[in-house]
This record gives sequence, structure tokens and C-alpha cells, in this order.
Amino acid sequence: MCTQEFFQAQRSQLVGQLALRSLENFESILDYLLSWEVLTWEDYESVSLPGQPLSTLARRLLDIVWNKGGQSCELLFAAVRKAEGADEQTEPESQWSQNVSCPVQDLQRHRPVIVRKIYGHVEGILNLLLERGFITKYECDEIRLPIFTSSQRARRLLDFAKVKDNGVAQFLLQHIHQLPVLPAPFPDAIACKKYMAKLKATVSAQSRFLSTYDGTENLCLENIYTENILEIRKDLSVSASSQKCHDAVELPDIFSDSDCINEDADTVLLVGEAGSGKSTLLQQLHRLWATGRHFQDFLFVFPFTCRQLQSVDKMVSMQTLLFEQCCWPDEGQEEVFQYLLDHPDQVLLTFDGFDEFKFKFTDRDTHCSPNDPTSVQSLLFNLLRGNLMKNAKKVLTSRPHAVSAFLRKYVQKELSLKGFSQEGIELFMRKHHSDPGVADRIVHLVKATSALHGLCHVPVFSWIVSKCHKELLLHGCGSLKTTTDMYLLILQHFVLHASPDDGGWHPRTTTLQPRLPTILHLGRLALWGLGTCNYVFSAKQLWASGVDEEDLSLGFLVRSKSFSQESSAPMEFLHITFQCFFAAFYLLLGADVTPSVIRCLFNHHKKPSRSLAWLFPMSCVQSPEGEEESVTALLQKAEPHNIQITAVFLAGLLSHKHWGLLAECQEASTPLLQKQSHVRWCLARGLKRHFQSIPPAVPGEVKSMHAMPEFVWLIRSLYEMQDEHLAREAVCKLEVGHLKVTYCNIGPAECAALAFVLKNLKQPVALQLDYNSVGDIGVEQLLPCLRICQALYLEENHLQDEDMCTLVHGLKKNSSLKVLKLSNNSISQQGVSALLQVLQSNTSIKSVWLRGNTFTPEEIKQLSLMDTRLLL
Repeated sequence: MCTQEFFQAQRSQLVGQLALRSLENFESILDYLLSWEVLTWEDYESVSLPGQPLSTLARRLLDIVWNKGGQSCELLFAAVRKAEGADEQTEPESQWSQNVSCPVQDLQRHRPVIVRKIYGHVEGILNLLLERGFITKYECDEIRLPIFTSSQRARRLLDFAKVKDNGVAQFLLQHIHQLPVLPAPFPDAIACKKYMAKLKATVSAQSRFLSTYDGTENLCLENIYTENILEIRKDLSVSASSQKCHDAVELPDIFSDSDCINEDADTVLLVGEAGSGKSTLLQQLHRLWATGRHFQDFLFVFPFTCRQLQSVDKMVSMQTLLFEQCCWPDEGQEEVFQYLLDHPDQVLLTFDGFDEFKFKFTDRDTHCSPNDPTSVQSLLFNLLRGNLMKNAKKVLTSRPHAVSAFLRKYVQKELSLKGFSQEGIELFMRKHHSDPGVADRIVHLVKATSALHGLCHVPVFSWIVSKCHKELLLHGCGSLKTTTDMYLLILQHFVLHASPDDGGWHPRTTTLQPRLPTILHLGRLALWGLGTCNYVFSAKQLWASGVDEEDLSLGFLVRSKSFSQESSAPMEFLHITFQCFFAAFYLLLGADVTPSVIRCLFNHHKKPSRSLAWLFPMSCVQSPEGEEESVTALLQKAEPHNIQITAVFLAGLLSHKHWGLLAECQEASTPLLQKQSHVRWCLARGLKRHFQSIPPAVPGEVKSMHAMPEFVWLIRSLYEMQDEHLAREAVCKLEVGHLKVTYCNIGPAECAALAFVLKNLKQPVALQLDYNSVGDIGVEQLLPCLRICQALYLEENHLQDEDMCTLVHGLKKNSSLKVLKLSNNSISQQGVSALLQVLQSNTSIKSVWLRGNTFTPEEIKQLSLMDTRLLL
């Protein structure tokens, strides 16, 4: 017999089994416990309260059972096995011993098999009871509420019979014996099976080929997909300080029961910066399901994009959303839809690009009926909140800035895409080039160029390098340092291939002048789209912006992947970052954009004062809808993160390196000079305001500055300009002893920007970069500023042994570093061995934190004896 002590030891596992499964599973367990009289009716009512979190009800059930003794505990384990199908023995109906004197007791004693018998016949039984006068219309409507599945309606009917003393229990028993036994909940119906096959074939076809950014290549996803660093965010409230807050996870494991931050939610949130590969990863998930390799717990997968949903302007129901937007059943639509409602735990819905959804997530506007139509945003929000199809799993992808506190309340677990590792970059290049010789040369070229290596950490940049490999191999890429450099490279690549008769390509001789009208047309459309949160454009909108067939032939606008591939399908930019890139071009070269607008771009979060209104009276752009809208108004209404990306590109285009390319596109250079002056003023002023906001130091401590995300954006913009003098002037007067840049999504590209600016500090600083994604590539980018660091904190940054070798190389030339914190990474004894060589000759280092790395207890003991400065 199961002892109470053993039961208590298994409590954590039981909570997981009860709370992280479906509500249907939990209620099936209650059916068995009721039928075995482990639970009284009062117990049952206390653990079946509607609206309560499942985890709360599960813990309440465990408390009740534990208090009843060892035999009850053992019966709970048996109920869990039966509900999960581990024990297939069922009670034969022929063994029922009807107690005519107490039919209510019979209903309870045989409750599990009765629910199985009547869940598909509830509607007919209700009509019969209504006709015979056993039930009122009001009571009937209460049982029929659309938020309940068929099995839940069956249980509510039995609960109703329990409390009614009008002969309904006896009538039910007699009627139930005449009903056929339905199979276990599985779509054995022909219509459901056909729909499953059609849906799987549809998703398989949609996910087979990689959606390349330019839409010109048919690359099989099976052959080309490259793993991305995927991390799961742990619940910081329960994680010990010595444990990692983020752990790497494989794609097939994202629905596991571990590391949930909200056990009662159903949504898996996948966040990543623009170009980090969120859409491709979601496409890989669809392919793995459609080919039967993973995620087979789901019988139905419905893929959506938020761009697609945003275009739906009519009222829709759940059935319309699932069938019209994904895949329509050829027959038995009502039967299939009812099955989906009855078994939501077998359904997966994916929503790509939540950050591009116009409507902000809200917990208002509750909608619980799957049959009644409402707005598409209401459907989406109520799906995420669990008001619709509770227990259906949802996957939502988004850029980090769009994830609000409201949304996180309804997230079961959160994962982050961190880009390619060093091995991932090389694998990506080799998969995209069948010629091993070409792949070897590209990989060597990327690794030999530190700044380019750091950029390729982001998948979209790896694609640009792969796309432009001929130009890079022919002319080298030593001058490619910034994001703007990369996007100008792909622009010049497209210009060349759209005009093959223009001769050979060379970055110093290429001119954009012949393509200036196209760039302005695309820029006008891009800016209007950002200002109105439009990322998909109709033929009418293209025409209104002046975009013609010649402009389309350049290749930056492609048929929307969110819609059908018919000739009338709307168009979209290759990627949201390309839309920001062309918007930056228009802000610089558009004849109707005054230099003063630049200040609005860098102060987008602040409303322009009335005193400045006279600066922008003539700044307008023709709206594709036929109305003129000022550039200032567009910039104010655009998503802040998109404006920040646009500002980064604009700063990069105004760098000395690209000045000639822009100057030749304008007859007069004065407007460009004025815009460049405004950018320099905005960046210097923005950083100065950050520094001025630092509170005075506590007596006896160094002055500390906790950088905010806007600080990182300003640093990146300054780096794009590649203006050493401006960088020096921006930080020369900064007096801070501790610069904290934690949880700011710092990757290799941001490390290069920080080093570019911080190397100009006049006094040593403690640089804290804990809980970012510096990784194996970012350490190399930090070396230029290592000499001004008196302390360097890199806790939980995916560092490996190779990074220790890079750090050792930098430490050999540095004598100011006193503290090095490398806790919670993936460093082994091999990596520490290289560090020990430096410690022998560098006495300035006082402590090296290495806790939470991959050392065995024996290795920790040995390393501690080698050098007391190693804190293990």
C-alpha cells in the first residue's frame, strides 16, 4: 500500500502531472475518485470550481487525498494511470448492479464509463429531458454553454442529476443503457481523419521550402535549416542565485513540462530581435510536425501570421479563423469543428510576428463563445488568455519590445532566439554553398574579419554574406563593419543584378544615381508603412507611392508570404529591416523632408512642442491612401523599435565612408550636411542626458550607471557613424566607476559598438554585461576596450573554452583588470588552464569567478589549489 510519506515525496511530480496536463485529464481523474468514493460530493465541488487555476485545484486535491490516508493515496495513483491510458481495463457494462432504490449512487459509481457513453449524445439527452419536463430551458442553457467541451457538458449533466430529486437520475440510467459505447476520444470519424490528412498535407507543402528573404530561391528546408541558439527563461523567483537564469533547449523540447513560469497558461512565447530567425524556426516546427518526426501529441496544427490576421477586417468566429485562414474541411465541417472544441489539448496554433500586430495586447474585451463572431484581435487576445479553446497550445513569436507585462501574465514559458554560434555560422555557409571550395573561402573570409564575424551572428547578416559572396571573395570585406555596410552591400548587389550590362562591380565605383527614383519610391512607401503600421501593400498603395514594375524588378518587394501566391497577392519588403533601411534613405534624400525632421526621428518618444511646430510645416509625404500626412506625424505614430532601427541606418548612411554615395544623389549637399549635423547633435545630447541622469555616488562607493535600452541604441547609432571624434567627445567627460549593462540583449554587434565608444573613457571602469548573449564571438569584439576595464562581469553569456583563449590574448596586454567574473557559463578545465598561465605573470588580477561552469568536484579541488584567486 502507498504510504503517506511516499505520496508526499511524489507531490511535486503529481502537481506536474495534474496541473500541466489538460483540464479533461484532470476531470477524468476526478471521475474515478468519485466513483471509488475517495472523494465526497463536498470534496468534488471544492476541486472543480470553474475559473480557478488548474494548479490551485491540483494542490487542493492532493491535500484532500493525503488527509484521507494511504489507501486513498494509492487510489489517486491508480486514477492518474487510468486517465492517462496506462491502465486500459474498463468496467464492463454487464457488471453494473443497478440500485433501483438509489439511482444517484449508481450514476456516481459508474461515472467514468457513463461520461464515455454520453459525451457524444448530450444534445439529444437534453432535448429529451426538456421534452419530458425533467429540466428547464434555463438549466439546459447552463449545461450547453459554449465554453464547455462535450465531456464537460456530460459531467455537468450528471452533476445536475445528482442534486435534482425529480426522477431524472432513474430516467438517465434507463436511457444510458440503450446508447452505444463511443470510442475513446480520437477522431475516428471519416471527416476528422480526412481533415487531419488534408491539414498535414497543406502544412507540409507550406513548410517544405525555405522562405528566403528575396523570394527567388527554392531551397528545401530539410537541407538548409541551421540550428539557432534557443534559450529558455527560467522563473527568477524560484531559481537559486547559483543557477543559470537561462538554459539552452532543443526545438522538440519547447513543450516539455519543465521550466514553466506560469503553469496555468497555454502559450509558449518565442522572442528574438529582427532577423534572428523566428519565422524560420516556426517553419521548421511546422515541417517536423507535418513529416511526423516531432510534436505528434498534436493532431491539428494551425499556422497563422499576424500580418495575415491584421488584414482581416470583418467579424470572424473561431470556425472562420481556423478553416478560412488555414485549411477548410472538404466535408463534415461542423463535426470537425466540434471535435476541435472538445479536444483542445490536441490542437496547436502558431502566430508569427506578434510585434507587427497593430493592436496592443489587453485583458479587456472578454469573449468566450467559439461560435459568435467578433474582431480578429479579440479572438487572438482571448485565445492567448485561455477564454477560447483553453488547453490548446499556442506559440507566439515576437520581438522583445512588443512583449508587455499584460501579455506575460498569460505565457506558460518564454524562450529567446540568440542567433548563430560560431559553429552555426560556418554550418550555415556550408549548407548554402554546395561547392566546398567556395564555402571554405567564405568561412575563412568571415573568420578573418572580426567585425563581419560579429555581424554574422545574426542570421539575416549571414544570408547577406552568402548572397553577396562573389563580390566579397573578389574584393574582400575588410571595410564591412556596420549594419549599414551590410545593407548597402545587398542593395548594390541587387542593383548590379537588375542591370547586368553596367559592367563589373566594385564598392568604390558603384553609383546609386541611376536607381535613385526607385530608392525614393520604395522609401516613400516604406516610411508611410512604418508610420501606419502597414507591412503589406496592395496594388493601389504601390501605385499611389509611385512604385512601378521597374521598381519591383529590383527585388526588394516580394509577394507576401502571408497570403496566396496569385498575381494579385499584396507585396511586402524582404524583411522589416529592409523597410526601415529604405525609410532612412527617404528621410535623407526625399526633397520634401526638411533637416529638422531628424530631431523628431531621434526623439520619437516625445511629442513635439508647439514652439517647434513651425519647423515642420512643409514636411509631408504622399500617403498611398490619397491623403497627405506629415513626416513628423508618421514618425510619431510608428512603432518605436522600428524608428530606432531606421535611426541606426540613417546614422550609418551619414558616415564619412558613405558620404560620397549619398552626395552624388543630391545636387546640393547643404541639406545632407544639415541632417548630418542634426544627427551628431542628437546623439551627443542623448548620451549627455543619460550621463546627467546618473545619481551621485553613495559615500564610500564608486559612481554607478545602470544603462537603459535607449543607451544601447544611441551607442549603436554612434558606432554606425564610425566617427571616432564624436565617440571620444561623447564619453570623455563621463565620470563613472561602474557601468551596468545587464539584461539588454547585448550580442556581438552591440559588443563592437560598446568597445568603439567605451575605449575612449579617461578612467578605468567596471563593465558589467551579465545575462546577455556576448557568446563566443562577442568576446573578440570587446578586446579594444579591455584596457580600460578594472572589472569585467560576463556571468551567463554562453562563454566556452575558446573564449578563454581570446580573453587570455587580451589580458596579456592589459594590466588594469582586477576582477573577472565568468560564472554560469560553459567553461571547462581546459579553458581555465590557459587562464592560469596569465595569472602567473599578471598579479593585478585579484579574483576570477568561475562558479556554475562545467567542472567536476575533483577538478574544482585541483584548480583551487593551483591559484587561490580562482573562486569556484
